[in-house]
Amino acid sequence: MTDKPTQAFDTLQIHAGANPDPATGARQVPIYQTTAYVFRDAEHAAALFNLQEVGYIYSRLTNPTVSALAERIVALEGGVGGICCSSGHAAQIMALFPLMGPGRNIVVSTRLYGGTVTQFSHTIKRFGWSAKFVDFDDTDAVKAAIDDDTRAVFCESIANPGGYITDLDAIAAISNDAGVPLIVDNTSATPYLCNPIKHGATLVVHSTTKYLTGNGTVTGGAVVDSGNFDWSASDKFPSLSTPEDAYHGLNFHAALGPMAFTFHSIAVGLRDLGMTMNPQAAHYTLMGIETLSLRMDKHVANAEKVANWLENDDRIEGVTYAGLKSSPYYDRVKNICPKGAGALFTVAVKGGYDACVKLVDSLELFSHVANLGDTRSLIIHSASTTHRQLTEEQQEAAGAAPNVVRLSIGIEDADDIIADLDQALSKATS
Repeated sequence: MTDKPTQAFDTLQIHAGANPDPATGARQVPIYQTTAYVFRDAEHAAALFNLQEVGYIYSRLTNPTVSALAERIVALEGGVGGICCSSGHAAQIMALFPLMGPGRNIVVSTRLYGGTVTQFSHTIKRFGWSAKFVDFDDTDAVKAAIDDDTRAVFCESIANPGGYITDLDAIAAISNDAGVPLIVDNTSATPYLCNPIKHGATLVVHSTTKYLTGNGTVTGGAVVDSGNFDWSASDKFPSLSTPEDAYHGLNFHAALGPMAFTFHSIAVGLRDLGMTMNPQAAHYTLMGIETLSLRMDKHVANAEKVANWLENDDRIEGVTYAGLKSSPYYDRVKNICPKGAGALFTVAVKGGYDACVKLVDSLELFSHVANLGDTRSLIIHSASTTHRQLTEEQQEAAGAAPNVVRLSIGIEDADDIIADLDQALSKATS
């Protein structure tokens, strides 16, 4: 748990969750490479297992290095509590786990990362859950999709791969009226560019693998709870609002209030699903976050310059970057992402699928990888990779049509990035 932040972002990204080690005085958060923790006595152990006292039991549940990272992300997002886990996909399941049950559904945006589309289209069906995909620019369609079995609404703040900006205020109002939580994936924006909780989100999820770590070294995920949702307002969320048999009838919301979701995610979610982040990964991500604002400012500045250059190039059919004045999302950026539209967008290349493949193979500075948010500029042809498993209709709905490549603009010199794209486009479209 962390108090609402009172310090500036640049200070919190360095200091939140990172006190000097009491045993050694170490200033950087140590890597606590341990599976278990010694109890003071039998009474102490019993209190921990009964959730009467906060502490460390076993690293599948909590670990000091991982807890420090969770506290830092929670502080940056302006939440009350949160957890870290093994990946962004794990974070999505962890966010849904206390909310869902057999026969229940979530209403989700069509503009999502391809892996998320697959997870929601196919994998969650094995739990008896389902997803309804809706264009979130059509708010009437979002309202119509919510029914008595809906338990959450899910979207991305800056959608991957197209960089579309979601009107979080409008979607939050719909979710609130329906009495269901809004879950926002804030991976592409980071809390530096966007604060979904300020726009009405209940839960925020991250793939910490991306911009938060920033160096392409480790995978991880996070879930942050706003603490603003009343889990007892209806009978829709029994895991949080009714007695839990595994804890002698403990009612998480009645006993823990705003921290109900976080404690349930640790005591039940991580205990039983085991989607644990390792302390080494947490350490890398803690170090990465220390420079988050500096990196994001450079990412955005480079993306704006590169996107403007591409939009004016005759070899390009279109650029989806929301920071362009020609984008239908340009005005929305000022409200949702006032510090910039991120550094992720797609480019439609003249010559279609074949030209996209040639472009990818001709680049020298860019790395062709299935990742984003690295300090390095990255490219991928989504239709043949991350979105390959989708139908062409789903690809187009997600912004990953066959004639499109996704760019994740790094923090190199912008002129060098443009020069590399220029020479590769010449080869791809000749």
